[in-house]
Amino acid sequence: MFKILLFLLIHLFLFNSNNFLILALTSPQDISALKAFKASIKPSSIPTWSCLASWDFTADPCAFPRRTHFICGITCSSDSTRVTQLTLDPVGYSGQLTPLVSQLTNLTILDLSDNYFFGLIPSSISSLFNLQTLTLRSNSLSGSVPNSITNLKSLESLDLSHNFLSGYLPKSLNSMFNLRRIDLSYNKLTGSLPKLPPNLLELAMKNNSLSGSLPKSSFDGLIQLEVVELSENSFTGSLESWFLLLPALQQVDLANNRLTSVEISKPVNGNSDLVAVDLGFNKIGGNAPVNFADYPLLSSLSLRYNRLRGAIPLEYSQKKSLRRLFLDGNFLIGKPPSGFFGGEGPVTGSLGDNCLQGCPGSSQLCTPSQKPNSICKQAYGGKGKPRS
Repeated sequence: MFKILLFLLIHLFLFNSNNFLILALTSPQDISALKAFKASIKPSSIPTWSCLASWDFTADPCAFPRRTHFICGITCSSDSTRVTQLTLDPVGYSGQLTPLVSQLTNLTILDLSDNYFFGLIPSSISSLFNLQTLTLRSNSLSGSVPNSITNLKSLESLDLSHNFLSGYLPKSLNSMFNLRRIDLSYNKLTGSLPKLPPNLLELAMKNNSLSGSLPKSSFDGLIQLEVVELSENSFTGSLESWFLLLPALQQVDLANNRLTSVEISKPVNGNSDLVAVDLGFNKIGGNAPVNFADYPLLSSLSLRYNRLRGAIPLEYSQKKSLRRLFLDGNFLIGKPPSGFFGGEGPVTGSLGDNCLQGCPGSSQLCTPSQKPNSICKQAYGGKGKPRS
């Protein structure tokens, strides 16, 4: 009977007259980690009204209700013994991410976004085996993405965008079987793409210094991949036909790279979820790919500022789903299809800065004006007026 009473006393919520919990329930390991975490933040960067300012360790962190202490910033397990979420308010906290955060082994969410954390991402973060969401977006973190991060086998979402991370991507990235979304955009990452996690839905690594080709081996088996954002890098070579045939693909942004050619095949059995493609500001030569017109849901296509030649495919103007088309800044010739300039729901975008003839000046599509004839002649070998 004594043991039962002791058990009940330990687990009951005992309150004093002010409704504050007086029994400590939080794991000492978690309390130690929270203390180290707060100690690593510059006191001058902690506003008096912020979450961290309310962290007063004279009270138990998981006490409930937390009306004056630990008002926000943490979430605890249902039995009030472990911290399961550490989500800071974006008020400009400045400090280093302490390696002791790895003691919060029951964390499922770690979100420190939109602050001023600096220094390295500690490799000890790999001890957070239960972590499902890691968001360190918009800080001042530097150094490489630690290879140990691939030990986070429960991770579903990784967002390290808008930092100063450099170096190569972890080679064993594909071992993160549960990873669904990854955003490493706006960093200084270099090297080529490794093999990607097999269950990825969204891939965003825009505005880095990634280079090399887009190898099929990196994307093998990605049957759920919907969004690819790799713009503003230094990818080279050809965008091969397999890429747009990835079965779940909906949006592709490869603008501002150094691609020199594209191979566009018709979708398998005429089925594709592809909605938007941006290949602008590359070095793509040859004719505008006719097969884009065979993608049934395609509504936005940009091939602007490349090195395309020849006529605009008539099929583009006959495609009813197409609503935005940017072909400006190429060397396209001939007369643009009349279907662009009438009917219901006309296409928006631009056919300007080409070598077109008879593009109606009254149409917004024809701005800016076409290239001077001398430039067009030079582009086509300087032999007379270019023709379609």
